[in-house]
Amino acid sequence: MTNAQLIAAAVAARGLTKNGPSGAVYGPIDLDVPPGGLTVLRGPSGSGRTCLLLTLAGRMKPKSGELSVFGKTNPKSIFKVASIGAVDDLDAVYDSVRVIDLVTEKLRWDASWYRLVVKRAQSVTAVCGPVWGPLPLPDPRAFVEDLSELDVALLRIALANTRRTPLLIVGGVDRLSSVADQRTLLQRLVELGWEQTVITATSNPVDGDLGIRTVVEMPNLTGISTSLDHRGMHEEGTN
Repeated sequence: MTNAQLIAAAVAARGLTKNGPSGAVYGPIDLDVPPGGLTVLRGPSGSGRTCLLLTLAGRMKPKSGELSVFGKTNPKSIFKVASIGAVDDLDAVYDSVRVIDLVTEKLRWDASWYRLVVKRAQSVTAVCGPVWGPLPLPDPRAFVEDLSELDVALLRIALANTRRTPLLIVGGVDRLSSVADQRTLLQRLVELGWEQTVITATSNPVDGDLGIRTVVEMPNLTGISTSLDHRGMHEEGTN
């Protein structure tokens, strides 16, 4: 890729491919994502789409091709400028855990070793507020099993986004069973795109009145639903 391509795009990919035990998982993929706003990748749900999102976030290495994310070109560097959430097999939350405990645990994980992070209800507001926006925030002491499907998705995004990295990647919005919830989630991601570059995916048509910056068709994805092969993931972990 040329220097001009690196500067013009937040994410630039050329010829990305990934193979699995049964053959091609995705690719070849060419992609240019502009800085800022929400970009939606439209393609079939399944392992191909999930693995592509993980690759763009620096959590999985492609078999071949070139990838630049804000000028970073290797998974370890991309990892530092990208966050990813609401991806099954990556950041699922347990039903029997309270919201405040999940938020506190994530803040402790992010903090320097010498910093004491106290469990506070205000932390839930600080972490969840930007993601929920005008929607009612969850009760800090509510268990995950008591939250709506939309609130669980928003919580996973909020936990992934505590570092507020330049790039935020969110798993497929079509995993929500309600079309209304899918639309609401897209609206929340559009607002997050005012301060970050946000990428998500869906297999469904997208309304043109939501303020989405770009919709990119992704035909070269396998639609097979399989658990992720974690041997292909970057060793530093997730979020």
